[in-house]
Amino acid sequence: MQRFPIYCLSFLLIILVSLPVAFAAEPSDPIEIWPGAVPGEKGDVGEETSTQGQGAKPVRRVTNVTRPTITCYKPPEDKDTGAAVLICPGGGYNILAMDLEGEEVAEWLNSIGVTGVILKYRVPRRKGQPPHLAPLQDAQRAMSIVRGRAKEWRIDPSRIGILGFSAGGHLSATAGTNFDNRQYAAIDDVDRLSCRPDFIVLVYPAYMLDGEQLVPELPVSEKTPPTFFAHAADDKLSCEGSIRFFLELKRNKVPGELHVYSSGGHGFGLRPSQHPASTWPGRCEAWMKAMGWLERH
Repeated sequence: MQRFPIYCLSFLLIILVSLPVAFAAEPSDPIEIWPGAVPGEKGDVGEETSTQGQGAKPVRRVTNVTRPTITCYKPPEDKDTGAAVLICPGGGYNILAMDLEGEEVAEWLNSIGVTGVILKYRVPRRKGQPPHLAPLQDAQRAMSIVRGRAKEWRIDPSRIGILGFSAGGHLSATAGTNFDNRQYAAIDDVDRLSCRPDFIVLVYPAYMLDGEQLVPELPVSEKTPPTFFAHAADDKLSCEGSIRFFLELKRNKVPGELHVYSSGGHGFGLRPSQHPASTWPGRCEAWMKAMGWLERH
């Protein structure tokens, strides 16, 4: 057998070391957001499951969540802006699209210097309860926990947003309009911290309208955080909900930015495509910069 010259091995090693390397963020261990009993749980939900979809657009689906958690993804220290975003995956309040609308979103946020915190909230819908009640309890508690860990995670407690897709968009909008009405009895000092997001990002949010008006659980006011919207005009879940929310913000003199793209459908996440809707991450980053949330303090 012919030996490979040692100088060739050295040359190959130099080339490999010189290539750019993409480092995936190392997430924290999942943190249970309820230290004891979870509000309203009756033990009638089955074991948590996670299934990986197949086909051209595979999505990992998680359901039967009874112990909600948050998982923190930190950007590289040299890129870290100190901003953070609580991520609410969608799934019709029945499942969570944990990769498409969770992990992939955290990676994108890390790429622009933002800490991503994925909320695994309770699904499916609980019998006898409004679909959003248990998830809203989880989101409010999670927002306070993130704010409480600001020093540990090196984030600015006044630059913590919330971002959601589809049902997670409805949840994010609900969290951004009900922060002064905590949906559970306080259990510890964490609940003394504000659960108000500093900004909201809504991507094809669902369940926003009752007729031509916003649903009652979305009481937009002058205290509602500034909001960015991304929706496709051909979405099976009408973009009119995003438009109505934006108009209510405008009426209350709250900053907002609305993008309705000609095509993209529903559930596009951040995955690239030929549709204009796939350009929303760049527009969102520009909005966040313009609003000052990506400035290092």
